[in-house]
Amino acid sequence: MIVANHTSMTDIMLMLAIIRNPFVFVGKKELVKIPLFGFFYKRTCILVDRNSSKSKNEVFKRAQDRLSQGLSICIFPEGGVPDDESILLDEFKDGAFRLAIEHQIPIVPIVFADNKERFSYTFLSGSPGKMRGKILPFVETSGLTLDHRKELRENVRQVIYKSLLELKKKDLKE
Repeated sequence: MIVANHTSMTDIMLMLAIIRNPFVFVGKKELVKIPLFGFFYKRTCILVDRNSSKSKNEVFKRAQDRLSQGLSICIFPEGGVPDDESILLDEFKDGAFRLAIEHQIPIVPIVFADNKERFSYTFLSGSPGKMRGKILPFVETSGLTLDHRKELRENVRQVIYKSLLELKKKDLKE
């Protein structure tokens, strides 16, 4: 289970560049409306309508099928890019952690430290520069039950949050 902070439209492209194993994104249905991108997106992703509990349940079934086929799943557990760009890392939703526990697969936390500054959702913002993606140590789920879901979710969030703070602090020193 691959999870990362979500700050920019470039997160998806950077994820594709740094992860070598086959994986499938779980992403919001609304993105299929984007010309050209949407055409490929709906054919390669597991789509979720975040306003429909039926859709969310279908996502779990499709994700379980893909996991059974040996594919990894990539979820941005914040559930989208926060509207408030001052938020470094929003709260996480349960889906990725529930799936990881149910399948007893490790979680691969990833940090994108620069994407918001390079290409944010604010029109005409951003700047040229490096875009770092850092793969953090895997978090095991062996032996965990769904009763551990919230603890696991918060643990992974803290790992990503601390890494973001360290990278930002390092940038200030340079």
